[in-house]
Amino acid sequence: PNHRPQGFSGSRVSEVYHGAEGNGRVAANVDGGVTDNRTPESRSALMGRIRGKNTEPEFIVRRLLHGMGYRFRLHRKDLPGTPDIVLPGRGKAIFVHGCFWHGHGCKIGRAPKSRLEYWLPKLAENKRRDDLKRAALEALGWRVLTVWQCETRNPQRLATSLKEFLDAEESDRHPVPGLLELPQHTDAT
Repeated sequence: PNHRPQGFSGSRVSEVYHGAEGNGRVAANVDGGVTDNRTPESRSALMGRIRGKNTEPEFIVRRLLHGMGYRFRLHRKDLPGTPDIVLPGRGKAIFVHGCFWHGHGCKIGRAPKSRLEYWLPKLAENKRRDDLKRAALEALGWRVLTVWQCETRNPQRLATSLKEFLDAEESDRHPVPGLLELPQHTDAT
């Protein structure tokens, strides 16, 4: 049997359940699936705490790299896409992506089941933007690695992947313009 909270009329859209508490939460939809268990204010506060940099997966990657002896720069704004981690001497850049926000497709990264008209275009645009940033970096001669949030759950495997990426011989890599160039001095005598 399909049990609905008192006050649901059975329309095909989600309804706000006021019930005895009158809390204004979206309780359930007609198909019985829960769409949201938070008030709009608490959902907004939760979403506002999501960071774009210095995230926990990023800290995990940085700790691994530092522990393996690599030194790097963070969030280089002068590079396309502002990579999370940059190793300029190696010409390599690393993006650390959250599986949900960047549409990885793993268990963490599955699209929501509600408000598809909002989420699907948003996540598709994020993926398109990621591809453009990567292509722009590669066009400048950088080698790019994307580390996914779900990959940080296995630090040993991630460390192996990072080492392979960073230590790989790059005979086909184009030099990064300006990376090792010395400043030009002219005699002004």
